[in-house]
Amino acid sequence: MKDKTSIGLYSIVKSLAFAFVAIFICWHFFFAPVTVYGESMAPTFQDKDRLLVTKQSTIQRFDVVVFDAPDMEGEYYIKRVIGVPGDRIEMKDDVLYINGKKYEEPYLKENKEDHPFDKLTEDFSLQEKTGESTIPEGMYFVLGDNRLMSNDSRFFGLISRESIIGEVKFRFYPFNVFGMPE
Repeated sequence: MKDKTSIGLYSIVKSLAFAFVAIFICWHFFFAPVTVYGESMAPTFQDKDRLLVTKQSTIQRFDVVVFDAPDMEGEYYIKRVIGVPGDRIEMKDDVLYINGKKYEEPYLKENKEDHPFDKLTEDFSLQEKTGESTIPEGMYFVLGDNRLMSNDSRFFGLISRESIIGEVKFRFYPFNVFGMPE
């Protein structure tokens, strides 16, 4: 009887250890939970939202990413990728132009309704903000959705691919907005 108990206990411990190792590997190499701090991505994300990012994404224009803050050691930011390598970025009269083509930004609709007489984004060009005419390989231009309250590439410049922790894929808190972000 004692042998069956120790074999059963050993099996449970072995299974739990395997599960913990699998979870650790997934969190370390594939996924990471993050918490939103601040208002820079409102209304898309609110302060204290809990998100899951994937570390194995190919970053594309308009993805929302979490990255190491270039101006604050040990902190991270969440922003929307506006420009990818090779892009030319310009903002004129609150309209985004990428490589000379006008782009709609539907994620700004609510903010524009809340500030009907204000420009959300001042006029600028990539050249003015970063000194680059096009975004170099391995670099990205990011902006917060709450343009009036966001510390982003307009202020700290381009971010590197190496600084990106992952792409936001899922919101798991608060429960009333549980699911894939828009």
